[in-house]
Amino acid sequence: MVTIDTLSCAKALEAAGLPREAAEAQTSALAAHVLPFLVSRQDLDTMEQRLTLVIERAVHQQTVRIFGFVFAIVGLLDAVLFALLRVVR
Repeated sequence: MVTIDTLSCAKALEAAGLPREAAEAQTSALAAHVLPFLVSRQDLDTMEQRLTLVIERAVHQQTVRIFGFVFAIVGLLDAVLFALLRVVR
């Protein structure tokens, strides 16, 4: 979560010409309604690690499925080949 120094922010707004009440109101609104929805670099890094793990797991699952299909097809072709060889003999 991102944090700010609300007192410094209000003072900076007041120094820029805003009335004190308006500066405090804007700072309070920022802290209450905007900051909770911002993400930090640490949040992004954590999300990147989680997404990388999910992608690696999905790739692994797809690889296992593809090899399973290949083995099933090879087994089926072997069965057909052996059946044909029995018929030919």
